[in-house]
Formats: sequence, C-alpha cells, structure tokens
Amino acid sequence: MTSQQPKYEYVSSAKLPTRLGNFRIHGFVEASGQEHVALSYGVWKEDDVVPIRIHSECLTGDALFSTRCDCGFQLEKAMANMVDKGFGVLLYLRQEGRGIGLLNKIRAYNLQDAGMDTVEANEHLGFDADLRSYDICKLMLEELNVNKVELMTNNPRKVAALEKLGIEIVARKPIDHGITKDNKHYIKTKTEKLGHAFDPHLFKD
Repeated sequence: MTSQQPKYEYVSSAKLPTRLGNFRIHGFVEASGQEHVALSYGVWKEDDVVPIRIHSECLTGDALFSTRCDCGFQLEKAMANMVDKGFGVLLYLRQEGRGIGLLNKIRAYNLQDAGMDTVEANEHLGFDADLRSYDICKLMLEELNVNKVELMTNNPRKVAALEKLGIEIVARKPIDHGITKDNKHYIKTKTEKLGHAFDPHLFKD
C-alpha cells in the first residue's frame, strides 16, 4: 500500500539579500505543484511573538509597481517592519487576484475600467469575491518554529483562517499603507464589501 502524498512540503532555504536587508527565502510546494515561499529575517526563540505578514502574490503591484492596488506598498512596508523589529516572517502565497489567477485578474481590471468595482468584477467572471486558502501557512510557520504571531493585516478573513488552523495570534497590526488616487475606490470597496479594517479617514479627500 503506497503512502499518501503530503498535501504540502518544505523544499529548501537560501540566503536572500535585498535592498531592505538580508533575508532567508524558504521554498514550499503543494501536492498540486503550486509553489510558495516564505521570507524570514533575524532569529527568535520558540515563545517569542513573531511579526508576520501573509501576502498573496500580485505581479502588477509587487513587481510592476502598479498603483492600482496597495499590494506592493504593503509588501515593502511589511518587510521594512520586520527589519525594524529585528525579526519576522513573510509568507508569500501564489494566489494572484485573490485566487482567480493573473489573466482573470486582467479581465477583472477590464471590467473595473468599465465601471464595476473589484468584487462585482470577480463575481461577473463567475468567481467568489475571495478564493484564497491559507492552509499552507500552518506548515510554513511550523517549519520556521513560529508559534505566536503578531499578524500584519487589515483583513479579518486572514485572522479567522489562522485561528481556525490553531495558530496563536497575540495581536493584529494594521498595515494601512500605499493609498493613492488610483486605488482609493478599490480599498474603499474592500473595506465596505470584504470587511477590511482600514481607517475611514484615509478615504477623505
């Protein structure tokens, strides 16, 4: 009888110097073949509260400097927060477009250009507003010896997902960063329709 293939697996780690500091990058893979990475900075003890950010891949914002969303700004801010703290972990999940994929995200952008908001566009394409899964986060944090976290997020779904996995969230740290004239409506929609916890004063002109 063959053993069942693990749903998630740790692969390898290496040094990753960046302009923000010297990190380590850790590779993980799902049984489906989907790959994810974690970045770690510094060292911590088993009982330390470790600042973490769960960041879903956003090619347009993270790599192409788009101001249409706040993703790239939040990624940079989270990494800087980790360096300022002296330690921390970024879980970078390959879930483009809240789980619909890059090309469907472009289709959704086209619908937004025509007047829909981000939730309406996803639903018009036949998707739920948010299809992301955070199950792999438990393996990633266990591999990195993280037991207690300060979660950098504005998204209550991430808090609920980690708590369901049995991860101890000691505190939630807002990451209100990167609001521009190009993404203000998008962020307001996330606040009103997806429950993201942005400070309302950020939307004032």
